[in-house]
Amino acid sequence: MRPFGTAAFVFTALALGGPALAASYDFVPAPQTDLNRIYRIDRITGEVSSCQYGLQEGTIGVTLCFSAGEGAGAQAPGEYGLVASRHEREGGVFRVNYRTGQMSICYVFDERVVCTPQTTPSPATSSAAAPVATPSVSPGSGASPQRP
Repeated sequence: MRPFGTAAFVFTALALGGPALAASYDFVPAPQTDLNRIYRIDRITGEVSSCQYGLQEGTIGVTLCFSAGEGAGAQAPGEYGLVASRHEREGGVFRVNYRTGQMSICYVFDERVVCTPQTTPSPATSSAAAPVATPSVSPGSGASPQRP
């Protein structure tokens, strides 16, 4: 028996891994606990925008949206996502490229979403860097960690 209509299309799209059913956007709320803002990212281009609820007298309210501004527009094609910090007073989010490991910070500024340039940690600041010696402190001061 052969599937017909929409079922055939869905089956074919799933079997071929077609983009017809792939999610194009991801959404993440700002971590700030008293801000009702949500960020949206295009998973392929990395373009970031944002919307929030706003009060408007005489109405039930409005949806205020902020389009991509400086640095928040389309980037080189990749696999992008948004990550919110756990900092309860942070209004921005991190844009990450899962393929390259690059990150930037995005937030609303002057009615637009802006992002810092995409970057990765330099080798000199990686966790593999040589440990820094702890300054010596007199015993019992509690100012430095105990050594084994």
